[in-house]
Amino acid sequence: MFHDLGLGEEFRTSGRRFDVDGAEEAARFLRSRAVPEDAVRRVWTAIALHTTPGVPEFMEPQVALVTAGVEYDVLGIDYERVSADDRAEITALHPRPDFKRRILAAFTEGIAPKPETTFGNVKADVLEHFVPGFRHGDFVTVIENSPWPE
Repeated sequence: MFHDLGLGEEFRTSGRRFDVDGAEEAARFLRSRAVPEDAVRRVWTAIALHTTPGVPEFMEPQVALVTAGVEYDVLGIDYERVSADDRAEITALHPRPDFKRRILAAFTEGIAPKPETTFGNVKADVLEHFVPGFRHGDFVTVIENSPWPE
């Protein structure tokens, strides 16, 4: 429920990755309801890492499940693992009108004000497609320009 909350307007000046903003809001919500800290930590981790491929799948089931759900819903990874009948039933209850365009617009609007937060994550691709002049941070250039002497 909180995994994309960080795309909202109130977080656009936070200076943090949108997924961390969502994780922080989820943690605040759960703590206000006296949820045990271990559960809060799992929720925080699941939300904070939901756009970091290749890591969550090796973590606790709750963390892996959030990422798997996002990958299925947004990227279509393992699309055929859910039957056509089940997909039809789900989308009848939860329609996806113009989903692809709308989710990309939401990503762009939510992260364009803080482009520095896309370094090293998949959201840099969004800005490169939809924000004229945006160039993603380059890890090699960062190393080469490091102030450390050889």
